[in-house]
Amino acid sequence: MQAKAPAHFRLTVLNPGGRDEAQEFPDGAGESALPHPPTNFHAYAACSRGSFQRETKSALEQKTPVLVLLRGDFGASERAVDALQAAGIFVAVSLKETGLHQIADQLQNSAWLARFVRLVKKANACLAPTPEAADLFRVVRGPEGVAFIPTPYPIDDPRWDFSRPTERRAGIFIGTREWNVPSRNHLAALMVARRLSESTGESVTVFDYDGRRGARLLSEIGFGTGKLRVLNKKLAYPDYLREMARHKIVLQLDTSFVPGQVAGDALLCRIPCVGGNGAIDRVAFPETCGGSRSITELEQVAQRLLTDADFYRTRVAAIVPAATNVLGFDVIARLLADFFR
Repeated sequence: MQAKAPAHFRLTVLNPGGRDEAQEFPDGAGESALPHPPTNFHAYAACSRGSFQRETKSALEQKTPVLVLLRGDFGASERAVDALQAAGIFVAVSLKETGLHQIADQLQNSAWLARFVRLVKKANACLAPTPEAADLFRVVRGPEGVAFIPTPYPIDDPRWDFSRPTERRAGIFIGTREWNVPSRNHLAALMVARRLSESTGESVTVFDYDGRRGARLLSEIGFGTGKLRVLNKKLAYPDYLREMARHKIVLQLDTSFVPGQVAGDALLCRIPCVGGNGAIDRVAFPETCGGSRSITELEQVAQRLLTDADFYRTRVAAIVPAATNVLGFDVIARLLADFFR
């Protein structure tokens, strides 16, 4: 059995002025019906049995190390860092949005860029959920006090096991749904899914919130009759995972270098995720991710998963053992404890 994280270490994640309400995680990942699931930056707090805050005053009261998220024009983030450091608290910072397109968009403003550089240098440390964001921090402040630690997923907590028996799985689940972000490659993923549907007979499920525009785009792709299932209603996170878990594979072609929630969701469903170059994709699904594979190669991987039952079972059986060792709550909690020392 893996060693537990040090019992005394708790992390507070502070999103200054953000929309998410304050939340405590005394029970780690907790039950699945939480106000906010233990994913993304909330997961750093949850795995250490810490808290997620939106007010600096509340973060100060926790008397723990604090990870401050850099968001907006970074003004509220800078005020939070100054107040916490003045109180003698160890402060690490992380960009809240870490996709390469998001970073580039945010740092086009010269005033915001200047504040970002100042914050990265004054913080006690910089924590990044992607290797690329960590590289950016190192360019600004040098190698000291910078770490890439992926956002954990509670795959080692049976309450967050959303898997279904393999014989009750069918179809392809499209992991992306943003038409207007070029690096998501949403259209390309749907085109590949259509070809896979034609060759394997599997149906395709996609969430689409773009109304008539999205419906027109989907109709032009040319899915066979009854082969495309479109869901327009946003679901609570546990219900979304139950929907995903009905499928054989998750397919995406995202090249945004994001933390990788699509792949993380697939982990909780114990479903192979094909494509995507996010951090979780590369760490948890090295044999099927899009980090170094062409679209043609990814289509071939998906084809084999959909048609070769033995290969599929082998890949599914490998998901939990491999991912637990690098993304489980206990593992990441220990990494965070070491980092914040």
